Amino acid sequence: MPESRLPADPSPAQSTPRRAVTAAVFAAVLLLTGCSAGGDPAQEGTGPASGAASGPAPATGEAAAVPAGLEEYYAQSPDWQSCEQGAGDFECATVQAPLDYADPDGESIELALVRSGGAQDGAEHLLLNPGGPGASGVDMVVDSLDFVVSEAVQEHYSVVGFDPRGVSRSTPVACLSDEEMDAAREEHLDPSTDEGLEQVRASAREYAQACDENTGEVLGHMDTDSAARDMDLMRGVLGDGRLNYLGFSYGTSLGASYAEQFPQNVGRMVLDGAMDPSLDEFEVTLGQATAFEQAITSWAEFCLAGEDCPLTGTAEEGVQQVRDLLEQVEASPLTSTDGRQVPAATFVAGLITPLYADENWPLLTQAVSDAMEGNPDVMLYLADLNAGRDEDGTYSTNINDAFTAINCLDASAPSDTETLRAQAQQLDEASPTIGRFLAYAGASCAEWPEEPVDEPAPASAPGAAPIVVIGTQGDPATPYEWAPALADQLESGVLVSWDGQGHTAYGRAGDCIGNAVDGYLVDGTVPEDGLECS
Repeated sequence: MPESRLPADPSPAQSTPRRAVTAAVFAAVLLLTGCSAGGDPAQEGTGPASGAASGPAPATGEAAAVPAGLEEYYAQSPDWQSCEQGAGDFECATVQAPLDYADPDGESIELALVRSGGAQDGAEHLLLNPGGPGASGVDMVVDSLDFVVSEAVQEHYSVVGFDPRGVSRSTPVACLSDEEMDAAREEHLDPSTDEGLEQVRASAREYAQACDENTGEVLGHMDTDSAARDMDLMRGVLGDGRLNYLGFSYGTSLGASYAEQFPQNVGRMVLDGAMDPSLDEFEVTLGQATAFEQAITSWAEFCLAGEDCPLTGTAEEGVQQVRDLLEQVEASPLTSTDGRQVPAATFVAGLITPLYADENWPLLTQAVSDAMEGNPDVMLYLADLNAGRDEDGTYSTNINDAFTAINCLDASAPSDTETLRAQAQQLDEASPTIGRFLAYAGASCAEWPEEPVDEPAPASAPGAAPIVVIGTQGDPATPYEWAPALADQLESGVLVSWDGQGHTAYGRAGDCIGNAVDGYLVDGTVPEDGLECS
């Protein structure tokens, strides 16, 4: 299941997913998607699915069979302790999982979990995933639980966040030091030239070698299907007969993979900001390029209708002014007040971050206005947020490294020069503003030390309980059309739509979406297939 080459994601608590761009490493913007809960980033067929179930969801406590050879893993009993973070009413634990599910008697890895204490003892669990790939579910729950799920859901479930394999606390992949990451994000490479493309390939080789040297065997076992199998292991260890799950953005790929592998174990599942698992890497990136271009135009209209907008004229003319600004940054990178260089790729990372939630559009207005005056500080702040860089210069997550590792295992991508050039032209036509920064992603995985283990394919999950799939009409990171596509593929898919702007809906789209999700998760009431919220 290819995840787009977009940015990272500051966790829903910070409300605008940090799809951070780590473009400097590969000289291409890495588009990554995660969840969004609204607010300030400083805090942070196409119709109804055929055969979709209606009426109440089945009970979720029935026993599920344990996969052969994994009995000892499923028999684990987590030792829940107060979290090291020391924040709130949360408990943390680790569980062991096979490094390779094809060899359950071989090496094992450690997975990190956190649970809320709001529900009564004996309550069922609701697993959460914020997206990425590579975002931390532990951080999401500890830092942002009230932004992510309603009080009713917290009272009904013990909410569980987890770091997927290779992410953060779960046997993490490691590639670059903080200093090396800073240097990579300050680098400017131009793959549109033959010399620049060779530099991109060389940079990708050095990066892949660093990941190989600094990470153990988990580097070859971070694929989405394996992470979804970990979710079933967690379900068993937590004592639930079925998996109740809320996944955002890339988390919908995890959910779809789980449903495909374990349809009989699906409980109440909600997939918000849906990915289409049938799309290849370039189709995902092209869809995002188109959607982000539309989002930039929508922001320009918003900006011009308000005060203190640095743009002038029509929305189309305003967008052209942003393009002119980017061309200036390409020709001559800006310098922040802390002395760091801000090349175009890092600039674009900051530019797209506020587009994940229209609540943050005023911050984008400020960032563009300052940049037009030669000051990139706000834009760099947004790019840092995406990349997981703290004010002290440390990177608090490994989301960029995990993002690359997961994507390179999940699907192959062409890397020959002729194909990359043709793709770059298509992306530029789809998004004259940022399309060229999303190109040439295939060059990175071509140098990866591990071969892909999967390829894109539709998900069907025959026999699964109803799966609620949510799409947002103005979503720049997971374009709306992916939601009806996924709902149509899933035999029990139920489509819910929101006519809004930004990435994902639950937690930021009002009562129509909120009641539909809560009604299903808490009471088992399946929303009407094709429900439209505005």
